[in-house]
Amino acid sequence: MFEIEIDRTFSAAHQLRGYNGDCCKLHGHNYKVTVVVRSPEQDEIGIALDFKKLKSELDSLLAVYDHSNLSELPEFREINPTSENLAKTIYRKISEKMNGGAIRVHRVRIGESDHSAVTYFEE
Repeated sequence: MFEIEIDRTFSAAHQLRGYNGDCCKLHGHNYKVTVVVRSPEQDEIGIALDFKKLKSELDSLLAVYDHSNLSELPEFREINPTSENLAKTIYRKISEKMNGGAIRVHRVRIGESDHSAVTYFEE
């Protein structure tokens, strides 16, 4: 089994509705996103998944989030844009684009600082 992993970053603001603390105020993070895709196979030249394809799909998805207020986006109107919900949302969106044949998104990790991160995956 091969694991293909990429990292990307974006900057965004958010606020957590119903949170009893500073995070209920509008604030921002420089998010780090790690996506891990698995494949048991390689193509005829020895590539399991071209990094370019995964980077392109993730960059397109993250462009909507970059320099935005996540709390105002449609996918976060009913749920808080926590790191957990962001990881789950990105996981599901990138899976729709990438899963096919032998390729499966395995996990998505969201870091909102150098010291805090959450990982989402489905078993």
